[in-house]
This record gives sequence, structure tokens and C-alpha cells, in this order.
Amino acid sequence: MILTVTMNPAYDMTYRVERFERGQAHRVRSVEQRIGGKGINVTRVLNQLGKYARATGFSDYAFAAAAELEMPVDFVHALPWVRRTVVISESEDGTATALWEPGARVSNPHAAEQLAVRVAGLLPDIDGLVISGSLPGGIEPSLPAEIARTAIAADVPTICDVDGEALRLATEVPGIVLMPNGTELRRLTGMTPKTEHEVVAAAYPLIDRGVRAVIATRGAEGMVLVTADGAWSAVLPEPLAGNPTGAGDSATAAVIAALSEEPDPDWPAILTDAVATSAASVVIPVAGEFDRCLRANVAPTVRVEQLDLPTPQDTAP
Repeated sequence: MILTVTMNPAYDMTYRVERFERGQAHRVRSVEQRIGGKGINVTRVLNQLGKYARATGFSDYAFAAAAELEMPVDFVHALPWVRRTVVISESEDGTATALWEPGARVSNPHAAEQLAVRVAGLLPDIDGLVISGSLPGGIEPSLPAEIARTAIAADVPTICDVDGEALRLATEVPGIVLMPNGTELRRLTGMTPKTEHEVVAAAYPLIDRGVRAVIATRGAEGMVLVTADGAWSAVLPEPLAGNPTGAGDSATAAVIAALSEEPDPDWPAILTDAVATSAASVVIPVAGEFDRCLRANVAPTVRVEQLDLPTPQDTAP
């Protein structure tokens, strides 16, 4: 089993319009609402990949009941209400505009401890852990790192896909796998890498500090993977147009699915599958799903290139 942790879940709203114009009234062609949040999306993709996955985190009673109709869940009921995220999907060219609410403040003063205990109790039964998404108010940014440290001590492969101070603290957990996007990597390292080699140079000091792997997602420019044993870039020959919301979650699902099976992972193969799965989710209007046929078709076209690791002189202060 793979466990996902979503501390700030959401109801994902998708409005489909022909063409979105700022400042104009629009006729919405269709509306879709479903439970969401980064870890929830990862859980959905894992189930599509044939992996049994369970979702935990914080929620209110209504959200937990709705989630339980779709997937195995084990939430801590600590939120007074659950936020919404709105995606405006344009059928004319497939572009999407997203609006993300910040979410409610956790009302239970013991919520963090309850969640940490709940995850720890499940560790003997899980093969992989994903902690992803933003944190609600009232939760210390150290909580993802604390949960990750406990999981890795139990030999459970762990991915942390968070931002801000929570991401910085996660870098201090030996053995953790990080999946930052370009903005998150810039905030974390203070560098603005533009090329694959610059991404490696920015990420490698984290590897020196004990991080197991950094998988930097770069949108249409693919991904860069950095480990102590090597670095690789992977990209499609041509990017696919569509809704990028959730593409990173699909990549996360592909990575943890592989890590849960292989104690000695084939990193280039994992990177290839992550790019293909991410691309196959872009063409789907809603997050947490991917096109199986497209994933199979684009995987052989992913271009993987091995990159040089920095020399000690390159990383010296």
C-alpha cells in the first residue's frame, strides 16, 4: 500500500468555457466538482496505475465522507470547512486558468500530533509515502519533515512535494525525495536555473546534505533528476497543450509507484515514466487522471540525457 498525506485538501471545481476573456461574462458549458488536493490527485493516479493507495491528512466530516465514496481514506477531522480550487478550462485551445483559495485554519489543537501518530501506525503496512500540497493555517511547517523522518527511519520511501519553509525543513531529512517546480527550486536555493545543467548545479548541494533525489519539474521543458550517483534530464520532443493542473501530481505518483517496488531504482527509467505520465495527464481537463493510451505512446519518445554532476570546485562556497 502507498499512503498519501494531504493537509490542505480542496473541492476541485472545473468550469468549461469556449474562450475565457478577462472582464467579460461567459456562458459555462459544463461544471464539474470533485474532491481534490495534491495528495488526493496522487492517490487517484496511483489507483489508475494499479497501486493500492490510501489518503490521509486533514479534512472536515463532509469532505471525508465524499472522499470515502471514491477511495480508501483515513482523515483527521480538524478543518471547519474545506477550500475550493477553480479551474477555467477553455475548449478553444485547451488552456486553463486556476484560482486557489487559501483554506481554513485547523481548529483542533492536537491535529498535528494526531496525524503524525496515524501515519506512524500505518508505516508497517505501507511501501511508499507521499506528503504533498500546502499547509492550512495553524499547522507548523515542520510537520511534513517530522512525518517524513519517521517514515524513512522505517525504511519507507518518501516523497515530499511541499513549498516554502516546509520544503526547506524537508531538505534536512536524510533520504527524502523532493519534487520542486521551478519557482520552488528558486526559493529554496536562491538560484534561478535556466538550463538543465544549471538545475543540476542548484540541486546538487541538497544531495550533499543527504537528500536522496531531487526531481525538478520544468513544465514543457521536462524534468531534471539529480542523485548522488548521477543526473539526467528528460523531455518530450514536442510539449502537449492542455490543463497542466495536476501534471506534477501524476509525475509524483509515477515516481512513488516505482520506488515502492524497487529498493535499487533505475532512475532514468523512473524519470521517463514520470514525464510520460505527466504528459498524459495534461490532455485531461481535470486533475488526478491520465490517458493510458497516450502514456504508452509517448513513453518511447521521451528523450533522456545524462548530465554531469558538479565537481567539488563547482559546489565550493
